[in-house]
Amino acid sequence: MIRNAILASILTLLPTICGADPGWRPAPEMPVAAQEIYGAVRADRFYTLGGFGADGAPVAAAQVFDARAGTWSMLPPLPEPRHHVGVAIAGGRLYAIGGFTGTPPEWRATDAVSVFDFETEEWRPGPSLPVARGEHLTVVVADEIVVIGGRVPRAPGAARFADHADTSRVDILDTATGTWRRGANAPTARNSAAGGVIDGRVHVVGGRQFDPGAAVSLSNVAIHEVYDPQRDSWSRRPPMPQAQGGLSAAVLDGRLHVFGGEAFSPRPHVFPDTWAFDPESGDWRPQPSMRTPRHGTAAATLNGALHVFGGATRAGLGAVATVERRTPD
Repeated sequence: MIRNAILASILTLLPTICGADPGWRPAPEMPVAAQEIYGAVRADRFYTLGGFGADGAPVAAAQVFDARAGTWSMLPPLPEPRHHVGVAIAGGRLYAIGGFTGTPPEWRATDAVSVFDFETEEWRPGPSLPVARGEHLTVVVADEIVVIGGRVPRAPGAARFADHADTSRVDILDTATGTWRRGANAPTARNSAAGGVIDGRVHVVGGRQFDPGAAVSLSNVAIHEVYDPQRDSWSRRPPMPQAQGGLSAAVLDGRLHVFGGEAFSPRPHVFPDTWAFDPESGDWRPQPSMRTPRHGTAAATLNGALHVFGGATRAGLGAVATVERRTPD
């Protein structure tokens, strides 16, 4: 009996010993395992579109998590499978913006924008991106969709990963008129960054850069830049404590929380680390590590709790359906 009690105590403490905070709890798994995903929130429902599935091929799944009910449902699938597709909800509609098509090694950026009408429950074509792109950050500010960075084709017909280059361009969709306009370029060209909107400003953090001529072709960055859509200008804030690419982010109580990611140097690995940035103090503070280290996740604040969805547990491909939630103190 004593031995069993001791064993039970060890199992209870194991997540803390291993660096995972008991505050991270499992949540209902995704119906379709997916990585390289993004998401958007509407009335405590989280929407994520496409991604790579468990077999390494892109999927067209449109998955919805109801945080209050703790249940998943499915919307009609995207018109075509895509991964690294931007997701936004603006003007009462759900947008799938750009991304890549094809099963690796095929890797083709698309300018396609698909719009889901919640009333008719149908997808229809939206205003195409000015430039085909994927692995970009997509946020909404005052019902306008802001698309930042990512990767674009180096030349027409680009069909492989290396045929695409990092970009610093910013494109903004006025959802009322259906027209795109250019924003001021970001100071840093990068892909697979994360970010969120705080007080009308877009914080862009982490990510990576691709240089096919470098000794290490994929290098993470810790850079933190802020875009002010009203002034169409950029500024810099303190960088992340460590460089993480393929991470995700969510805003809660005026702070930017970031989660996980991957690196390929000095060895391929996945991060369990999470951080919180306070814009008022300018401080980054470590937060409890995720129970399951992952990259290529989507993150959101739902019903007052941070959620991290899907992703992969090893660098590269290997999608999982894991979902974790945490309510900070």
